[in-house]
Amino acid sequence: MEGDVPHSDEADTEGRHGRLRWYLPEELDDEQREYYRRLTSGPRGKRVTDDRGRLRGAFNARLLDPEIGTAIQELAAALRFGGKLTDRTREIVVLEVARSERCSFAWLGHAALARSAGLTNEELDAIRRGVIAPTLPDGEQTARRVARHLIEHRDLSDDVFELAEQTIGLPWIFDIVTLVGHYQSTATALRVWRVPLDGRAEVVFE
Repeated sequence: MEGDVPHSDEADTEGRHGRLRWYLPEELDDEQREYYRRLTSGPRGKRVTDDRGRLRGAFNARLLDPEIGTAIQELAAALRFGGKLTDRTREIVVLEVARSERCSFAWLGHAALARSAGLTNEELDAIRRGVIAPTLPDGEQTARRVARHLIEHRDLSDDVFELAEQTIGLPWIFDIVTLVGHYQSTATALRVWRVPLDGRAEVVFE
C-alpha cells in the first residue's frame, strides 16, 4: 500500500511491474513528471522508487491518470503524515485493512512502519491472526474495534459509535473511517494491477 517499499529489482520482467509498464523517469510526459516530482519531493522522498527511479507499489499505476493520482497521493500523504491519530493507531488500522483484504504487500510495508512506531511482534501477530492483543492501550483497542466493525459491517452500530465517541472522540472516528476506505481502495488497486512483492514471501493470514 502506502508504506516504505524495500528496494529490489525482482519485479522487473521486461520492463513491467505486474500488469503495467514500469515507467522510467525519462519516459514520462509533462503531466506524469509533475505527479512524479510532487511525490518524490514530498515526505516520502525517494523511498518509493527503485535504483532506476521507477515508482513502486500503487504509485506506478497512478501515472496512468496523473491528475487523479496526485489527488490520491495528497490524501494518502495527509493520512500518513498528518491527521489526529497517533502513529501506532494509524498503523493498527491499516494493518486491520491489510489482514481483511489478505493483502501481503500492504501488510509487509505497514508492519515495518508499525514496528518503528513501537508495536511489538506479539501485537503484530495478534492483528495478523485476528485475535485479541491484550497489551494494546484502551484507546488503541477501541480504534481497532472501530476499524474491524467498519470492515465487517461497512457501518458503525450505535453501541460501537457511542463507545468510540466517548473514548477516542469524533476526530479519531473520522480519520479511521477515511483510513479504512482509502486503504481498501489501495488494496483493490494492488490486486487489479498484480503489483509484485519484490521477491518477498506471501503473508499467511488467519
